[in-house]
Amino acid sequence: MQSHFDFALALPEILLLIFGLAILLIDVLSKHPERKTTFCATLLALAVLFVVTLIQWKNGTHGKTFDGLYEADPLAHLIKLVSYVAVAVTRIYGRYYAQARDMLKSGELYVLTLFALLGQMVMISAGNMLSVYLGLELMSLPLYALIALRRDDATATEASMKYFVLGSLASGFLLYGMSMVYGATGHLDLAEIAAVIQSGHAAHQMALVFGIVFLVAGLAFKLGAVPFHMWVPDVYQGSPTAVTLILGAAPKLAAFAITLRLLVEGLHGLAVDWQPMLMILAVLSLAIGNLTAIVQSNFKRMLAYSTISHMGFVLLGLSAGVVGASAGGYGASLFYMIVYVLTTLGTFGMVLVLSRQGFECEEIEDLKGLNRRSPWRALILLLLMFSLAGIPPLVGFYAKLVVLQALIQQGQVALAVIAVIFSLIGAFYYLRVVKVMYFDDPVEDAGAVAPVPCGVRGVMSINGLLIILLGILPGGLMAACMQAIQVSLLH
Repeated sequence: MQSHFDFALALPEILLLIFGLAILLIDVLSKHPERKTTFCATLLALAVLFVVTLIQWKNGTHGKTFDGLYEADPLAHLIKLVSYVAVAVTRIYGRYYAQARDMLKSGELYVLTLFALLGQMVMISAGNMLSVYLGLELMSLPLYALIALRRDDATATEASMKYFVLGSLASGFLLYGMSMVYGATGHLDLAEIAAVIQSGHAAHQMALVFGIVFLVAGLAFKLGAVPFHMWVPDVYQGSPTAVTLILGAAPKLAAFAITLRLLVEGLHGLAVDWQPMLMILAVLSLAIGNLTAIVQSNFKRMLAYSTISHMGFVLLGLSAGVVGASAGGYGASLFYMIVYVLTTLGTFGMVLVLSRQGFECEEIEDLKGLNRRSPWRALILLLLMFSLAGIPPLVGFYAKLVVLQALIQQGQVALAVIAVIFSLIGAFYYLRVVKVMYFDDPVEDAGAVAPVPCGVRGVMSINGLLIILLGILPGGLMAACMQAIQVSLLH
């Protein structure tokens, strides 16, 4: 039996808070214009957190503390490990981009990223609706500031305001849904809510269903699913690319984690109510995401609509999950989300690598003739595009396959067919990027691509290699996802 205040369970969050405050102090004292000390300290902090969380996972650390507000389990450990890697990679890819655009005059970029990560970790380990909301706000506030970090950029400021206003609306949806669930069950703790629903003693069944509607709406906004997707293309395009990469990676994992916590851990007894909602959101996301991406000429905007379509696949997996049976669709969704984050790191990372002083590689036309100018970059981007399109033997194909298998096992063949059709439509705009890189002539003023530092080149190469290796040997990661879901949510 865990004590009410077992601080050892929350050691990663405590360490991150200490590191964040220390790095803030180091940055104040640092006079180096490139903020090398702050950068190295940030990577060191993430490495320490990775080791601590990995030890907790290997030792089977599992329990609740702070009166059920915080939960440490295999699901939390796995998602946190991927989040550390994602944040470290975003900082490595974005360092030289941020430096060239005077975003490192102060170390706000690093400190805000760490505090956003702290919020994500609280969300991932939330065992109570209060900690879900606290983590969400702790993540969102630094992100609003990060988007507007270039104060002289009107586009970035506009994107920040849009994200702030719509994010506040989504938080209101979540709060309203939580209040309804609390009113119907008398509890904020997710395990206790699940027990009340299972017993059939919920006071107001209609209030509970309405609460689920608001919860699903708020979660769909955070994931960027249709019809709550309006902010995604504008914010992705308007943000500095280094910040777009932050937005598109680790926060998506945290949003997926609270979706699992709220719907699967807390409200699994009402899956018959929320799974049809997810099916509708999934089909709309697949349709609008893929069809709208076809007509985009801006590369970042195309990737934003691509993100919306991929969230459709994630929601399809959740809609095919069965509590009490096996990990099934939930494990497939977790695997898909991790693969999506890995691929997003590479795609937006390549946009960062191709940008240079005074030039933003944002239009698809900017990629014309890339194979002639830099065969290595063209090859990495080709692997990423093929993976997003679901072409074997890359990992994107296997991620789509396991979701489709989960749907078919639950007898939802029609949904699987719809998903395949829209995946084929989506392949068009990914292959268009490959065609532009390999078969079009470079534009006259394209010039030579900027040299890539060895560290960035190495990380980018590993990123591309993982796309191939995980596609050929997906068993290890898939087993980890299934076990995390089985132990944490389906016990």
